[in-house]
Amino acid sequence: MTFKTPSYIPQLPFAPPETLPVHEFLFGDSEKFGRHPIGASKPPFTCGISGKAHSAQEVAERIELLARALATRFGWKVNEGNELDKVTCVYSLNTVDNLTTAWATQRINGVSNSISAAYSVPELSHQLKRVSCKALFTCLPLLPKALEAAAEAGVPKENVFLVEVPSKLLGGAQNPPDILTVDQLIDEGRQLPPLEPLAWTEGQGARQTAFLCCSSGTSGLPKNAKVSHKNVIANIMQAYTSDATYKNPEPELCLGVLPTSHNLGLVGVSMLSIYRGDGVVVLPRFDLDETLKTIHDYRIGRLWMVPPMIAAMVKAPALVAKYDLSHVNAAVVGASSLSKEVALAFDKLVSGCHLIQGYGLTETTVAVTFGNPLDYMFGTCGHLFPGCEGRLISDENQEITEYGKPGELLIRSPSVFLGYLDNESESKGIFSEDGWMKTGDLAEFRQSAAGHDHLFIIDRIKELIKVRGMQVSPAELEHFLARHPKVADAAVVPIPDDSAGELPVAFIVKAPAFKDEDEAALRNELHEYVNKEFSQHKRLAGGIEFAEALAKTAAGKTQRKVLKDLAKVRAEERRRKATGGVEVFDFDSDDEDD
Repeated sequence: MTFKTPSYIPQLPFAPPETLPVHEFLFGDSEKFGRHPIGASKPPFTCGISGKAHSAQEVAERIELLARALATRFGWKVNEGNELDKVTCVYSLNTVDNLTTAWATQRINGVSNSISAAYSVPELSHQLKRVSCKALFTCLPLLPKALEAAAEAGVPKENVFLVEVPSKLLGGAQNPPDILTVDQLIDEGRQLPPLEPLAWTEGQGARQTAFLCCSSGTSGLPKNAKVSHKNVIANIMQAYTSDATYKNPEPELCLGVLPTSHNLGLVGVSMLSIYRGDGVVVLPRFDLDETLKTIHDYRIGRLWMVPPMIAAMVKAPALVAKYDLSHVNAAVVGASSLSKEVALAFDKLVSGCHLIQGYGLTETTVAVTFGNPLDYMFGTCGHLFPGCEGRLISDENQEITEYGKPGELLIRSPSVFLGYLDNESESKGIFSEDGWMKTGDLAEFRQSAAGHDHLFIIDRIKELIKVRGMQVSPAELEHFLARHPKVADAAVVPIPDDSAGELPVAFIVKAPAFKDEDEAALRNELHEYVNKEFSQHKRLAGGIEFAEALAKTAAGKTQRKVLKDLAKVRAEERRRKATGGVEVFDFDSDDEDD
């Protein structure tokens, strides 16, 4: 059974163009492709701290001038060479110029790779090597790490450039005279002759990589997903068409605090907003007070957030009450699931605001569903986008044809990526024999009272815990634990067990008011709390551990591999204590790492 877009959402007005680069779709002769008129659009990006902004016409000019400077410095010919030989990377806090560097690279047929500002030097160095980075854009607060990683990766110092961040973040520090800024490169470009136009063959935008995007796996080093120009354009069109059923077409301001190293910030917040004519108010990183002040000062209408940001607001109602948020009409939440309790609390906190949850993966560019206030179901990820189809496959590889029955979600959409960089086996493995992309998510479809299909995500299949052959959903336990008044955050992961196969263990962050609570007493209280609600195989037989904080990605996802490793260490410590301090060695014929 193939699940599709509800009938009340129109189909795409035209097929996503296949011979058009992203920057021309947004800044060229783009009104014929449905973009809000450039002259009537808000400035694409405004710094929420300094107020610095450039109009859409100015951004288009800056793209062209920066592209001239890069082409000259690196000897790149616009219409010669492979795009993967012209990779530039962005390792920076959010700024008004992060996307300018990406589009300038694509103007000369190159590829942009946005890297999390949270990366360590070894992680950054590894990433620069993997993508064969030629130029690195960073910001002054991250420059020491960027230079160290660049040196390790073989990127010359003269190929490291600075994007501007607000002086408030610099503590009086000045740009080194031997590191050029993007503005200086743009000034160079003014003195250079115009570049030749892109000469694309038919369908090149569907074949050519626009962005290398770090895919958030739960184990090992991240993979680099190749996202094409058509993928980005298609996803923008899909989201725009879906939202147009309820969204006021007049341009508004949006919150740009999500990192552009995550596709939700890169495409969803930044490029979708520009296509609509909206402006993005950029903040370098998330600070609750500063974010609320920015929303208030700029009268921002649409928030783009991840669940930890929503949770932070819910847990600080007195701080939120200091600011006027009456102009906020929508909050789009993605990257991970939002609990019912937090959603209800947010609804009361910011009245008149539609809370819109979506679902997607890096491999689908950004999203394949958005919620819609016109047909709301609590807990849903919304409807499939126009042009997107879904199927569910059971453990026995049988197609599911019923509502309310879970299976692995498979997706077919023009936004589905090209594959992974230098990873042929993973690229092939993610697709079914008939070309559908396997998401690895356990999901089900349910019908609303109006008869429309809604997607519900249950859990990651590879994160399901198998206790004596029975499935345990970490998300179900986590949401339940998070409802306890003494719990600020919770994560559930498996630990190996000889008899059960795996057992669930919970990591708990205590609520601030209970941070001095006796852990043994709280552990017993939480066990009783869970045992009253869940059957035997779902109980926390692996134990309850306490932590100051849970390791998270920039997108707010719990880093489960870190917790799994920690759970194994703590279990081993307890085992040694139980054997009187004697170290016990287990020998296994399989000595390969996970």
